[in-house]
Amino acid sequence: MDQTVIPFEWGRMLLGDAPSSFLLEILFRTVVIYVYTFGLIRWIGGRSISQLSLVEFLLVIALGSAVGDTLFYPDVPLLHAMLVITVIVVINKGLDFLILRSDSAQKAIDGKPNWIVRDGRLNTEQSSDRGMGKAEVLALLRLEGVRNLGEVENAFLESNGDLSVFRADPPIAGMPIVPPHEICPLPQLGKHTLSSERPGTLCCFDCGTLRAGDKTVCVYCGSDVWTHAALAHSDRG
Repeated sequence: MDQTVIPFEWGRMLLGDAPSSFLLEILFRTVVIYVYTFGLIRWIGGRSISQLSLVEFLLVIALGSAVGDTLFYPDVPLLHAMLVITVIVVINKGLDFLILRSDSAQKAIDGKPNWIVRDGRLNTEQSSDRGMGKAEVLALLRLEGVRNLGEVENAFLESNGDLSVFRADPPIAGMPIVPPHEICPLPQLGKHTLSSERPGTLCCFDCGTLRAGDKTVCVYCGSDVWTHAALAHSDRG
């Protein structure tokens, strides 16, 4: 039967059941594993977190578990942990080799970019493939300094999660995204209120497509909710 736990027992809370000299062993373990892991990371080539691919992100998670357990669990031998770390790194190098030698392997492992904005229109199918909704895409565009969808000719969500934005020159009329719709909602016009509006002055509320002719339904996403389009410079004070 387990020993009864005494609440707020400072010796147990601070040192656990191990003798205080085990702190020196933790120090030794930390130094050994840190130096060993650092050498392997230098070998495979380290990058910042924002540049990590899916494979490298999994590498960080796996190494974190293998390294962390070794540092303070007395029943985990150092050589066992070093073997696990080495195998993880070798697998990563093998995947890197496949990525360099095969385009199909690169697409299968790293994925491919998604075309999420095209000619001022949200490509909702592409963004949903990455599990992203309209609000998240607009937030990423605002982080790139975009105020209006009409400013964007093309935008790609890269396989590492970064957003590449190519601006239209000149910009066209489009859906304003500043301020965010969560703060200042855009007016929504139903299909029965469109008769007095000229073509090009309205855009689809869901994807930003400019209304053409007397269409009451968006030709791209099928939505029948519209809002007013504007040129990018008209959003600036």
